[in-house]
Amino acid sequence: MRFIFIIALCCGISLSVHAQQKRYEFNSRCQQAYDAIMQLRLNTGKALLEEEKRANPDNLIPYFLDNYADFFILFFNEDPVVYARQKKQRAVRLSLMAEGPEDSPYYLYTQAAIKFQWAMVKVKFGERWDAVWEVRKAYVTLKDNQRKFPQFLPNNLLLGSMQTVFGTIPDGYKWITNILGMRGSIKEGMRLLQGFIDSNDPVAVIFREESYYYYCYLKLFIENKPDQLWQFIQAKQLDTHNNYLFALMVANLSLNNQKAAQGIKVLEERKQSPEYAEIFYKDYVLGLMKLERQDDDAIEHLEYFVNNFKGKFYVKEALQRLSWAWYMKGDMAKANRYRSLIFQKGNTETEADKQAQKEAKKGTWPNPVLLKARLLSDGGFYQNALTLMLTKRSNDFNTIEEKLEYAYRLGRIYDEMGQDTNAIRLYEATIKAGSNRPEYFAARSALQMGYIYEKWGDKPKARQSFQTCLDMEGHDYKNSLDQKAKAGMLRLDGK
Repeated sequence: MRFIFIIALCCGISLSVHAQQKRYEFNSRCQQAYDAIMQLRLNTGKALLEEEKRANPDNLIPYFLDNYADFFILFFNEDPVVYARQKKQRAVRLSLMAEGPEDSPYYLYTQAAIKFQWAMVKVKFGERWDAVWEVRKAYVTLKDNQRKFPQFLPNNLLLGSMQTVFGTIPDGYKWITNILGMRGSIKEGMRLLQGFIDSNDPVAVIFREESYYYYCYLKLFIENKPDQLWQFIQAKQLDTHNNYLFALMVANLSLNNQKAAQGIKVLEERKQSPEYAEIFYKDYVLGLMKLERQDDDAIEHLEYFVNNFKGKFYVKEALQRLSWAWYMKGDMAKANRYRSLIFQKGNTETEADKQAQKEAKKGTWPNPVLLKARLLSDGGFYQNALTLMLTKRSNDFNTIEEKLEYAYRLGRIYDEMGQDTNAIRLYEATIKAGSNRPEYFAARSALQMGYIYEKWGDKPKARQSFQTCLDMEGHDYKNSLDQKAKAGMLRLDGK
């Protein structure tokens, strides 16, 4: 019995010593792998990780970085077969991270980052409540790590991003964040993120380019400071030629900031090699921007996306754009075929997909002049759009919906061209006539007026405009417009 006890004790000591060998070592090979994965050179990155696992089997960082590679493929391509195969890796990797030393700041950080990444993936696969709880777990884990290791700056990378987004949640949904114990502040969140970017701390330097990704999206979509966004991208000299992720990011930001020509240029001039992962989302973005510029090959890219993409997001919008493209070409057979597919494919999780299905149900087609002006304006081709719009007057349109859209579109064109007074006049007319209608034109007009007054420094009128947007009910794009208006109010309050 004594012999067995001694053997067991020795085995226990041996196992304990072995467990203590597990570590988080972000060595040069791991950094090379991480850089490759962040550029979407996934096979190169994964090959380096396998080398590291063979050379240093007790290093846990390669298993942490495996999650990044899975995240990008699942998030962008949304293939349910790949998701079913890989989803079990979440628990496996979290278990591995928990084997490391608890006195390391990476112990909790790696677990939080994995939870955060899987939360974003779960949104794409319709598991919204699981995603919310996953975010909460990540948030709580990061706050715990921040208390234990306040000098570990990667905490601020994710916490800053989360707090910025939480700060824009409309009042009607505050009960969710209150129950989950998550607090938001645009000002505090961006301060944390900016501090991380500006730091020369060696650990912060490792994750710096990842921080650029979060920062750029938040700067445009939450802070609504496009000028600062493009200045930042230029100042940091983001490598959109070799870094496919940066190319996708800049193209998507261009798509959402009326810079289609820039976005097309970035995607067409990026380095193209089999080394990079195939991301079908690229053809969705490129197809939309090319349609805005009226390029002949816009249809080719949109068709490639809908024929190869296995997911649900953006599909209805892409099909809508294909139907518009054929409609503008006068081929109603193909226009109607793509419109009919809107009811069969995709989902309505995004506001754009929801709007595409709603338009298809109506069964009517947009006014061709307004449609072309919309596309040109959305792409940033304002002078072409203005020239087209000025060939018409409000009385040339038959329905109240078309008259509203005419006023709104003309106002947006003037707005983007810096003719603020003309823009406000048309926005006010749109709000007066359309505040109780289901179209989004009046609510978006109020939001844009808020932006103009905010730019002018007229806080009372800016606040009134944002509130007008929030007060409108039952219109298209309600959630996204409310979030933007809420963010505007918080900026005025300095929060």
